[in-house]
Amino acid sequence: MDLGKDLLESWRIASRLNLFLLEKLSDAQLDAKADKSKSVRGHFAHIHNVRLMWLKAAAPELMNGLDKLDDTAKAKEVKSALEKSGKAIEKLVQNALDSGKSVKGFKPTATAFVCYLCSHEAFHRSQIELVLRQTGSPLDDKTAYGLWEWGVR
Repeated sequence: MDLGKDLLESWRIASRLNLFLLEKLSDAQLDAKADKSKSVRGHFAHIHNVRLMWLKAAAPELMNGLDKLDDTAKAKEVKSALEKSGKAIEKLVQNALDSGKSVKGFKPTATAFVCYLCSHEAFHRSQIELVLRQTGSPLDDKTAYGLWEWGVR
């Protein structure tokens, strides 16, 4: 068993869940916004931007070609940004694992950092689901249950 390898694969799966959800949404769903909330598109942008915040603080050299998103980004731009920032975070974690150190600016461990990011991103996927329900455009059951199918993502 290689826990570092398993940790990175878990990060990749969690990242793919965001892409899975994004790909299942219509433009109207991406624009959905409940009172006092981000739009669905805004939640995806926030996920990406938080990744960039950590990259800037811990390894700015990994930010090449990565730019912040706002809630006007097209679905293709959001997908590309999430793919790129996901890979950059993977490299950040790999570097921490290789060095035996924590991610700069985050304690205690690289494993805890991945758990933090996975939790943060899962929270926003939940918020996306809530916004869609509140605006009358809920996820279909196949997509909602598909977010829990880690073995196929």
